[in-house]
Amino acid sequence: MKVGIVGTGFVGATAGYAMVLRGSCTELVFVDKNEARARAEAADIAHASPVSHAVRVSSGGYEALADARLVVLAAGVNQQPGETRLQLLGRNKKIFEDVVPSVLKFAPDAVLLVATNPVDVMTDLTVQIAGNAQRVIGSGTVLDSARFRALVAERADVDPQNVHAYVLGEHGDSEVLAWSSASIAGITVPDFFARRGTPWNDDVKAEIDHGVRRAAAEIISGKQATYYGVGAALARIAEAVVRDRRAVLTVSGPTKYGVSLSLPRIVGGDGVLETLEPLLSGEEEQALEHSANVLREAVAQL
Repeated sequence: MKVGIVGTGFVGATAGYAMVLRGSCTELVFVDKNEARARAEAADIAHASPVSHAVRVSSGGYEALADARLVVLAAGVNQQPGETRLQLLGRNKKIFEDVVPSVLKFAPDAVLLVATNPVDVMTDLTVQIAGNAQRVIGSGTVLDSARFRALVAERADVDPQNVHAYVLGEHGDSEVLAWSSASIAGITVPDFFARRGTPWNDDVKAEIDHGVRRAAAEIISGKQATYYGVGAALARIAEAVVRDRRAVLTVSGPTKYGVSLSLPRIVGGDGVLETLEPLLSGEEEQALEHSANVLREAVAQL
C-alpha cells in the first residue's frame, strides 16, 4: 500500500522514517516544495529499508501521489518557543489552501491525515476544502494519549500497553485527561494503585496531568521542535488506515460541538468509521465543552 507525505520537515521526515522501521506501508513518497530536501530525505530513509522493512521510498511532485491510500499533510511552519498552537493558524492556513487541492488533484480517493498544527483547526480547514469529513483525519491527541498512558504506567510500574487512557478535546492547552475512564488491566487507576499499596492522591494525579499537558512546551524549549513521538503516532494512524485495522484512536475530526477535536474513533481503511462517546464525569464534560469553545474561537478566524 502506498503512502504519501507532503512536507519533509522534522515531523514529515520522522513519520516516514517511523513507517519504514515499522513496515507501515509498501511504498512511501515524499513531496515538498524544496525538491532537493525531499530527494535527500527519501534517499536517507531508503537506506534504512534493508535493515528494517522492504519499503520502496522515493520523492516527486504531487503527481507522484497518484494511487496513494493515505497522504500525510505535514507541510507548514514550525511552532516557535512560547508560541501556542493556535497562534500558528494564520501562517499555516495559506499553505493548506494550496496544498490540499494539489493533493486531491492527483489522489482524490486518498485518506488525508493532518499533522500540521494547530491540528484541530487545520483538520477543520481540510474538511472544508476536501468536502469529505470521513476521509480527513487529524492526528489529534494520539500522542497526548500515549504520553498519558506512559506516565501512568511509569507510576504503576507496568507496561504502557496495559494502560488504557484517553486525552480528549484540543491538541493543546485546553486538552482534557479523561481520568474517569482510565484503567490498568481493566481496573480503574485508583483501585489498581490501592490494590498494589502504591500512593495515589491528588498530588500524583496533578503531576501526571502537568507532565502530559506541558510535554510539548518543555521539549520545544530544549530542542525547538517535537518530532519523534508524533512521527511514531502518525505511523500508527497510517497503519490503521492502510491495513484497515479498525483501531480505536483519539484522532481529530468534526463533532457535535461544531468543531473538530479529539474523541475516541474507530479508524480503518475508509478513514473515520465511527465516533465513540466516552463516559465522562460532569467536570470532564465541562472541560471538554471549554476546549471546544477555545477551538470554536480559533475556527471563527478562518
